[in-house]
Amino acid sequence: MTHADLVFTDGHVFTAGAGGRDAGQERPPSALAVKDGRILAVGDDLGDLVGPGTERVDLAGRLLLPGFQDAHIHAVMGGVELGQCDLTGTTDLDEYLRRIRDYADRNPLAEWILGGGWSMESFPNGIPDRRLLDQVVPGRPVFLLNRDHHAAWVNTLTLERAGITASTPDPSSGRIDREPDGTPIGALQEGAMALVDVPETSPDDFYAGLLRAQELLHALGITAWQDAMVAAANGYADVSDAYVRAANDGTLTATVVGALWWDRDRDAEQIAELVEKRLSLTVGNLRCTSVKLMLDGIAENFTAAMTEPYRDACGHATTNRGLSFIDPEALPRYVTELDHRGFQTHFHALGDRAVRDALDAVEAAREANGPSNTRPHLAHLQVVHPDDIPRFAQLGATANMQPYWAAHEPQMDDLTIPFLDPAAVTRQYPFGDLHRAGARLAGGSDWPVSSPDPLQGIHVAVNRVLPHEKRARFLPGQALDLRTALTAYTAGSAYVNRTDGVLQKNRRADLVVLDRDLFAAPPEEIGDARVDLTYVGGVLRYAAPRAERG
Repeated sequence: MTHADLVFTDGHVFTAGAGGRDAGQERPPSALAVKDGRILAVGDDLGDLVGPGTERVDLAGRLLLPGFQDAHIHAVMGGVELGQCDLTGTTDLDEYLRRIRDYADRNPLAEWILGGGWSMESFPNGIPDRRLLDQVVPGRPVFLLNRDHHAAWVNTLTLERAGITASTPDPSSGRIDREPDGTPIGALQEGAMALVDVPETSPDDFYAGLLRAQELLHALGITAWQDAMVAAANGYADVSDAYVRAANDGTLTATVVGALWWDRDRDAEQIAELVEKRLSLTVGNLRCTSVKLMLDGIAENFTAAMTEPYRDACGHATTNRGLSFIDPEALPRYVTELDHRGFQTHFHALGDRAVRDALDAVEAAREANGPSNTRPHLAHLQVVHPDDIPRFAQLGATANMQPYWAAHEPQMDDLTIPFLDPAAVTRQYPFGDLHRAGARLAGGSDWPVSSPDPLQGIHVAVNRVLPHEKRARFLPGQALDLRTALTAYTAGSAYVNRTDGVLQKNRRADLVVLDRDLFAAPPEEIGDARVDLTYVGGVLRYAAPRAERG
């Protein structure tokens, strides 16, 4: 008789698509057994698999589910920023300035003050002023990314060192925010950030950031992820060495897919280099088999590519339809060749024009290469035109959601809705329509842009309101049911990452135990749930202090 190494009993097992409540049965399985890092059995009475050396975990009614997977995250950069000047978790300007001053005081030898996490809603028109930083850090350059990582707040000294003046032209991929006389005000949008020669992060700092991030992500129940910017260009950091180092020395316990960055200043000749990188950067738990194509920016700074123009402060249509960072005419050719080479394409597509461009490119690849299993996915999807909703299922393109953003909050209500075409306002984050049209959904966070906690994202996906917020639900017709949202963050993201994401016999035992059964609690309490236990390949990687294992 084969005995299990580990058995979970007396709980609710969410299998993410292989029987149980999630498949429509009235009663889910209550037990699961693990042997040699893989699932031995799922069912109810597994007592015959318990031997003298079997560890038992009494779920006591709690929910057991596959490990969460994040299909779009910047884990290394998130970990690095945890060790820098951290402005996340508040929108209070005075608190920003207090933290910046405190960080500078605690790090007197730091030549630069680096970090970020500020929110556009904290400043008039979403644009911070350099003079605020001059007051708290008068003698050192400051470079602080906003929470979206599409803009930087800098002080006067930083602008002077970079030679950015009233006569400096805006780069084609960005904007220098200015005072009426043309003087830079202290905010650099998109590609304008690259005008500043920020000190490079050391390899040791990237490595430490990865390990710091992995510890946090395991504590949130995340056992695998896709890093959306590994070997980067266009002013973004290359973090691939940190992953390779961790994969080689065994400290990378998660399974990671790395998305190689498409250099938007180059043509298709870079594909041969990407093929070489895929080979050299695939080791151990790391597979660099995806290519990230950043098609546009974000709506708040009017760089997301839209089919209809943005409005001005008075509600009148402008001539601005956002930016296309990659030539839409050339994109189908690039994607066709990447697909032919077996790469997955991972698109940043936030505006509906960028979404359409991405789908057109996938369609071109399908027509040229025939059906393939490259599993393209489109991330962010803030605005999707109704005509393009059914194309996701038709083309086999996964909708990679960041549902935490699909809620009323100041950045949405004050800096986005007033400036979008009225029709576009009603087309934001249409996850319900995508699901009903048969699209495969995956879940992600874009951390450090927003919280990496899957339960927070699932809460908003189901409720269309942030946890503990009293605001109205945001386009509630686009809400998902709990089963669908959980499946997106497990089996859906696992499909994108080509990893195990369901609880079936012989599948890898990446498992999460929550502190409650989400199906037995009101939907508005999803965001209050916490992870008790996280197992990766049957090995315990996180246990909350309160958690009971046996």
